[in-house]
Amino acid sequence: MKRLQGKRALITGAARGIGAAFAQAYVREGATVMIGDIDSARAEETAGQIGPACMAVTLDVTKQESIDAAMAETVQRLGGLDILINNAAVFDMAPLTEITRASYDRLFAINVAGTLFMMQAAAKQMIAQGKGGRIINMASQAGRRGEALVAVYCATKAAIISLTQSAALNLIPHRINVNAIAPGVVDGEHWDGVDALFAKYEQRPLGEKKRLVGEGVPFGRMGTAEDLTGMAVFLASDEAQYIVAQTYNVDGGQWMS
Repeated sequence: MKRLQGKRALITGAARGIGAAFAQAYVREGATVMIGDIDSARAEETAGQIGPACMAVTLDVTKQESIDAAMAETVQRLGGLDILINNAAVFDMAPLTEITRASYDRLFAINVAGTLFMMQAAAKQMIAQGKGGRIINMASQAGRRGEALVAVYCATKAAIISLTQSAALNLIPHRINVNAIAPGVVDGEHWDGVDALFAKYEQRPLGEKKRLVGEGVPFGRMGTAEDLTGMAVFLASDEAQYIVAQTYNVDGGQWMS
């Protein structure tokens, strides 16, 4: 028996990277999956590569009308909703004296408000179904501590940890379990952009920060999207039914709690 057999999942920001790896892992475990992403073409391409149990919907988590429409389409096409993964997020960095309001507003709109109002939409649907559900939020090791050049992003991920705790306590009477995953440094398109920003602000050659960060992981390398899929499957499965309000580090030993 597959661990997510018959479950219906919506994963935000899943056209690429970690979200796409989650979608693939969920389908392998028997779930039907809706990829929600602002990049509709990439989302459709990714869903097509995964197979017929994976579909795509246009989703902009900064717009309530888009959240509502995507949720309605997900429920209509999948027949309901059992699992939400809030994966959509963006990154930026700058010294404190150079942070712009535009950057601040964008990060909080996507990373925090997007997560909150996706949780709200999913919770309403799950409560109406009356069978409980799972919500998994993507935090980060950046939410565990401040970093000199990453004040706003760190603050958004700290907010995710707090939102996870509050939402979990509010929703567990409905048998909706809310938990989070805190990755460390994960290789991929995202970190190529991060490396370029470090090169700019720390006057480093391109690629040097990425190499140093990977060498600094106790496990001995940067993580991959696939390193996170086991926790994502576990938290959505029946095995995790007594786990509530937790944020799990999946980071190769970078943060101990």
